[in-house]
Amino acid sequence: MQILQKLNNTEQKAFKLHLFYSSIDGIARGALILNEFIFIKSLKGSNVQLAFLFQFSMVVFLFAMLANEIMRRYPNRKKLLRTVGILTRLPLVVFSLFPVVNPETGLSPKFHILFLGVFLLFYTSQIAVIPSINQYLKGNYRHSNFGKLFGYSTTINKVLMMISTFSVGLLLDWDANSYRLFYPAVGILGVVSIFQLTKIDFKQKFEPPKKPITKALEDSFVRIFNILKTNKPFRHLEYGFLLYGFAWMSTHAVITIFYKEAVDLNYSSVAFYNNAYNIVAIALLPLFGKLIGKKDPRRFAILTFGALMMFIVFTGLTEYYTSFHEVWKLKLYHMLLIAVIFNGIFMGSMPILWGIGSSYFCEPHEAADYQSVHLFLTGARALFAPIIGIKLYEWFGFSITYAVGVGFLTIAMLLMIYSEKRFPKTS
Repeated sequence: MQILQKLNNTEQKAFKLHLFYSSIDGIARGALILNEFIFIKSLKGSNVQLAFLFQFSMVVFLFAMLANEIMRRYPNRKKLLRTVGILTRLPLVVFSLFPVVNPETGLSPKFHILFLGVFLLFYTSQIAVIPSINQYLKGNYRHSNFGKLFGYSTTINKVLMMISTFSVGLLLDWDANSYRLFYPAVGILGVVSIFQLTKIDFKQKFEPPKKPITKALEDSFVRIFNILKTNKPFRHLEYGFLLYGFAWMSTHAVITIFYKEAVDLNYSSVAFYNNAYNIVAIALLPLFGKLIGKKDPRRFAILTFGALMMFIVFTGLTEYYTSFHEVWKLKLYHMLLIAVIFNGIFMGSMPILWGIGSSYFCEPHEAADYQSVHLFLTGARALFAPIIGIKLYEWFGFSITYAVGVGFLTIAMLLMIYSEKRFPKTS
């Protein structure tokens, strides 16, 4: 691999392990792409429960600061992360015991609750794993290579995610109960991916705690407010993320309902649209990885937010311009095909911006604190946005819900333009 020849020994070792982690994680994540569609189409869960299912993947970040304090106090980060992986991801094997789905009624409400509970536990691992990724990589990659190497590994992640999603879509159209096989596999792969991540050298020194965890948490929140108060460029970026996050979270579950109710897609069609945007994302990820290293993240955010806005616009237009072609049982709506191009641009840029954008406003030793601020604010908006989106849909329909999301994204882009012009990044 040519890229490895340009790296020092530390970077080479970290990149190989990061690539292995991203590969396994991509396979696991790809199998979960259709998670929400499975819940409403096969299991017959309610709209509000669907909002909760999506909400769980984000609201856990409210506890990011607590997780950060626990990790500060634990001398063996490798052991901690591996324990978290086993406790939160292995429970997915319980789906192998779920009963056969009734095509008309789905599953009984008690299984809906169990489904939601298992995935709430699964998503909890993110509050420990995501900040740790930043710390592992920030301590092993040089700044000039950070975005580029992150982009390459994310590209591999996307390729394998696409293959996994396609396979799962075919499986589900063949047998709606096949989730009972691949969900347990996802749980096992999730544990393996964390074990691979923790093989990367962790260079930060452990300092024994000098104060109770409650006091440390209080200090953590003081750090949050101090960071947001004193670092204006970072604060404006987070304001932009709040606006973008509301737009994305409020429309995401609604678009899943749209696929089922408005355009009547099967599993293979939903998998196709997800793979179509992933192809675009894969093509653009290396470029975006290099670009974020050269551009202010706020300028990069304008591209990301704008792409999401256009994805929502063209998805909404499908309700009014309903022409499509059917190929091999795939319903190819013309407006949705345009929408997935913009979704690909969004999905190609957002993982990089969301994952490491905050790191460009801090020193290496501050990366975990800045990412914890970012994750906490992600959890805060997740408390309300998905439910508000579902209620907007139930009260006013698809178009108004989409229009609200477009409005928030427009404000977010204007804020990024204002912030970069008035408060340029100085280091």
